[in-house]
Amino acid sequence: MKIHAAECRRRFSAQQVARLATSGPDGPHVVPIVFALESDTIVFAVDHKPKTTRRLKRLSNLEHDSRCTVLVDHYDDDWSQLWWVRADAIGTISDEPADIEWAARLLARRYEQYVAVPPQGPVVRLQVQRWSGWAARPLDHSA
Repeated sequence: MKIHAAECRRRFSAQQVARLATSGPDGPHVVPIVFALESDTIVFAVDHKPKTTRRLKRLSNLEHDSRCTVLVDHYDDDWSQLWWVRADAIGTISDEPADIEWAARLLARRYEQYVAVPPQGPVVRLQVQRWSGWAARPLDHSA
């Protein structure tokens, strides 16, 4: 069954990891991200985790085509518990110190690792244009 935008936002924000899909000259690219959600803006940053470069394909793809999709989902062997939420968004990238500090604060609220070592790299803001989602059954709010 289709789920409405408010429920999409609620389920999305409850997840710790999402999949970011971008497209560039070489085609599609999908990577996991950790994120913060503020209203209809998804935020992530390039952080200290080991990378071969800070010039990541996700960033160059967003510069090539700012349209992207972010997906979260829940799998269970009991298929009546399955659901997914997709955010179709427009991405912008910033190296501005104020944006990095803002993103670091939001991310540190969700991820303990960012309290000790805040992200220092570029910040990506994904402005959600459309929420969509599906659930095998309605959420039981009485539990």
